[in-house]
Amino acid sequence: MTARELDAAGVTDPSLRAAYTACRRLNARHGKTYFLATRLLPVDRRPAVHALYGFARHADDIVDDLGTQATTEERRTALDRFQAQWLRAVDGAATQEPVVRAAADTRARYGIDPRHFADFLASMREDLTVGRYPTYADLRAYMHGSAAVIGLQMVPVLGTAVPRAEAEPYAADLGVAFQLTNFLRDVGEDLDRGRIYLPADLLAAHGVDRDLLVWSRASGGRDARITAALRAAAALTRDVYRAAEPGISMLDPVSAPCVRTAFVLYRDILGAIEKDGYACVHRRAVVGGRRRAAVALGGLARALAARTLPRAPARRPGARGHRVATAPLADGTGAVSDLGVGDGTTGGRT
Repeated sequence: MTARELDAAGVTDPSLRAAYTACRRLNARHGKTYFLATRLLPVDRRPAVHALYGFARHADDIVDDLGTQATTEERRTALDRFQAQWLRAVDGAATQEPVVRAAADTRARYGIDPRHFADFLASMREDLTVGRYPTYADLRAYMHGSAAVIGLQMVPVLGTAVPRAEAEPYAADLGVAFQLTNFLRDVGEDLDRGRIYLPADLLAAHGVDRDLLVWSRASGGRDARITAALRAAAALTRDVYRAAEPGISMLDPVSAPCVRTAFVLYRDILGAIEKDGYACVHRRAVVGGRRRAAVALGGLARALAARTLPRAPARRPGARGHRVATAPLADGTGAVSDLGVGDGTTGGRT
């Protein structure tokens, strides 16, 4: 499967193929929903998505991995080293770090603005010292780098059916919606890291502060004020999903089913949180396998239908403007197993 993706993408150098393969493994192991949705893309575009995921995941692991006892200064040094490797790779220097090499190649192939990567790394650096955000406006400023730019990085890979600049604000909002969902789902885990991503003013409006959340996490106790605050955070997140949704129809028709599937599955996490009684301080809510399979199969049907549409002349991937239905079917079997539904390939963190 990986070889077919790389062949279709025109990645021929053996060491570069190995770098992309390492990114794909990261996505398969940790990006449960993201990896599943990526299976719906035309085969030639998947390596780029894996590379972008791998880059973001590696940087996030440097600052967040609870499995190590690294100090803040040690994490900062590691992030400095990672960023230096990235800057050298963007300038064309060789690097031995697989995720850096694959992401730098993807950036060049698709003409992705390097500022999006700089903004992302700036937000990762903020995670080393900032543990809470006073207002939603403060949080949105952080999420520009940690989430919105991920959507902006993806737009050139996905392609658009409208001028790219028209689709970009919606892609940025979708990145924010996904991250707000993660923040709500992972309240308890983030507390363990010493962080509260839910805005302090939203919490305070319902009588919730850090001490109450820490007490609830440590004791397993429930409090109606926390439930009310989490419900309000979910409503806020749904508003961002509504703002982002019109952008899906602006994408290249062969890419839209992938994004629609991710949109539905991530939004379903909010429903799982509600069904679980907003207990996310204590445990992570998950979307059931049967629901995930149903959404994935619907996405597969839409993806296959889109790939039968007449194709417009291909545009250079890095070009400004739009790119409509330029990719061939390439993986025309449409087999359910190709999605990794129920085969153990999509386990791990969403």
